[in-house]
Amino acid sequence: MAQFDVYPNPGKASQAHYPYLVDVQGDLATRIVIPLGKRSAFGDESMQGLTPEITFGDQELLLITPQISSVPEKYLKTPIGSLSHFRDQIVGALDLAITGI
Repeated sequence: MAQFDVYPNPGKASQAHYPYLVDVQGDLATRIVIPLGKRSAFGDESMQGLTPEITFGDQELLLITPQISSVPEKYLKTPIGSLSHFRDQIVGALDLAITGI
């Protein structure tokens, strides 16, 4: 498991709006993840810096940083991609969520 890997959301109830989870943590048994939400589900309600727009595959998604959570590693099967090229935006969103800067 690598930092910024993308996984299908294992939560059946939330998959429609949050199809993916981004692993933002280093190597531990519990993983800290941030959901990627479908841009269309949020309209114009993105928060500058806190919910950056991410293109993954052919989808416009938002990194929903305020919904950061943890999941047991066993629920994240095989990664389907990486957002390492969005590292600065992801770390910036986490920084803004924690420090307000």
